Amino acid sequence: MPVLVGTASGWWLQHSSTAGTGGTVSGHPIWWRAICALVVALGAQVGTNYANDYSDGVRGTDAGRVGPLRLVGSGLASPEAVRRAALLSFGVAGVAGLALAAATTWWLLPIGAACFVAGWLYTGGPHPYGYLGLGELFVFVFFGVVATVGSSYVQFGHLLGGGYDRLLPLWASVPVGLLATALLEANNLRDIAGDSVSHKRTLAVRLGRRRAGWLYAGSLAGVAAGIVAVAVVRPWALLAFLGLGLAVRPLQTVLGPAEGRELLPVLGGTGRLQLVVGALLTLGILL
Repeated sequence: MPVLVGTASGWWLQHSSTAGTGGTVSGHPIWWRAICALVVALGAQVGTNYANDYSDGVRGTDAGRVGPLRLVGSGLASPEAVRRAALLSFGVAGVAGLALAAATTWWLLPIGAACFVAGWLYTGGPHPYGYLGLGELFVFVFFGVVATVGSSYVQFGHLLGGGYDRLLPLWASVPVGLLATALLEANNLRDIAGDSVSHKRTLAVRLGRRRAGWLYAGSLAGVAAGIVAVAVVRPWALLAFLGLGLAVRPLQTVLGPAEGRELLPVLGGTGRLQLVVGALLTLGILL
């Protein structure tokens, strides 16, 4: 989602800038850069999941897990094999990121390194920030702002600046980041009981079941506000509101009395919501 939305935002900025100065307007995004950005995003996402599987598994946090099966916790794979898979995924993302840095700016390298470190330290290291209730903040920053603005940058070649319309990638990163945050919240809501026993003090554990449910609802309200902010520049972005209809069932479940396994459908529902809203937001930016 951040790569789609960011690429569309960057292409539109390039299109509007060259058209406004009489320059040559590109008829399409720079596809190889978009594909490399996609590889970076997917590699970082997959690597982060493997890293979380490894770190939670060796800590014993997954012993009472009610969510989807984990490799280390279930014994399906050795910790070392999962650790190697995480490093390999980050390595693939790093190669694609290196190509983007060579074509744009070497400043992408420390930003990419920060992404990988954040992915590993979510549940890894001596003081994992996911255990401190900071997961939502880091997900919003890295899978929202950094991924969306970064994908825009490799298309447009400039960072944010100028008037409101020049900040389009930043406005677009708000619904992107909050949907990624809602996905994490759906996961953490389900695991409140097990995480409490394992001393994993996620934000959901700290808030408690009811208030964590309202945090999820607030994230989706923020998504709606972010879509409106994008629509100030690209009015067709309001198409993304059609996708928000998919939020009804997850919201009903989250704001109800469901606990543990009863919350499993919320994760899939939030994933579908993220995909559809992202696709419609991308389309709205391009129209």
